[in-house]
Amino acid sequence: MYRKFKPNNQVCFCHVSDDLHACHTCHAELVTCGSFRMLCCFCVLGLVGKLKRVVLWLLLVYVSIPFIIKLCPSIQAKLVFLNFVRMPYFIDLKRPLDQGLNHTHNFYLEPESGLKIGVWHTVPAQMWREAQGKKGDWYESKFSSSHPVILYLHGNAGTRGGDHRVQLYKVLSSLGYHVVTFDYRGWGDSEGSPSESGMTSDALFIYDWLKRRTDKTLPLYIWGHSLGTGVATNVVRRLCDRGSPPDALILESPFTNIREEAKSHPFSMVYRYLPGFDWFFLDAITANNIRFTSDENMNHISCPVLILHAEDDSVVPFHLGKKLYSLASQSKSLSGHKVQFVPFPAALAYKHKFIYRSPELPNILR
Repeated sequence: MYRKFKPNNQVCFCHVSDDLHACHTCHAELVTCGSFRMLCCFCVLGLVGKLKRVVLWLLLVYVSIPFIIKLCPSIQAKLVFLNFVRMPYFIDLKRPLDQGLNHTHNFYLEPESGLKIGVWHTVPAQMWREAQGKKGDWYESKFSSSHPVILYLHGNAGTRGGDHRVQLYKVLSSLGYHVVTFDYRGWGDSEGSPSESGMTSDALFIYDWLKRRTDKTLPLYIWGHSLGTGVATNVVRRLCDRGSPPDALILESPFTNIREEAKSHPFSMVYRYLPGFDWFFLDAITANNIRFTSDENMNHISCPVLILHAEDDSVVPFHLGKKLYSLASQSKSLSGHKVQFVPFPAALAYKHKFIYRSPELPNILR
């Protein structure tokens, strides 16, 4: 036998020998079957209805995003550059000392009239005592010393004061290098808006500025990381085209081109196999004149190339760095120049931005 209850016009059935209880949702009087407590029928149907509405909303958002990006390609440009992400927050870029760089000078240059970009110059660690309290003229005069110079081009998001970047400056400084880094237009405290051509122009301007101040007999290297590798190959291609290549190009966690990188990026995972992915997402990047074709640039570069990549890099997958190395090693323009690829095993957990931790890095650079 079953007993029928009609509290608040809601209908439920259960075995007559069980105890009465109230519905968890509407508090209508119910019974339990053994240890299983039931909701009244209408409440169950209500919860199912709510769940369906949530799923429909999520599906609507999922389907809408590709169309929104296609109609507003500037959104995709912001996702490529991420210059609005200023991590770590609340740091004063005018004070590199706050980041533990007590031998670093902050200053500003104008690659274009009315456009200022922020620059840091870290002298070799051997000079740190002498550097205390010194002004810009002293720092600039040290470019004529016997120490080589590295121009560092950072990746997207953050600023020149990002922690993993600062740690690399310290490592390079300890090895006797001058390290010059800057925030592209639109990053950090630099003025302007980001673009691939603007980033490349800024880097080329800084390189020329350095070249005029360093001894011609001393090496001047270009080091790019992540998105900065795309800027680096753009710059080195231009330098090689005009017959004045740098002494070497160092690419840390590089990719082949921005389309392949975007397709491999973790953010694209939920859409990667969607029909029309290229049309919705990748063409939107190209529409912003963002290409970063390092694979093509390798056919125009004529200087030694060193590629560093961690096997457990999830942001720029290891296979893209390996592919770029394969293309570089087959490049006619690089024939006669050393092209080296240094992988870092996944067991070391260097991921995308911790290669600076490698105890082998000094030997690799030497």
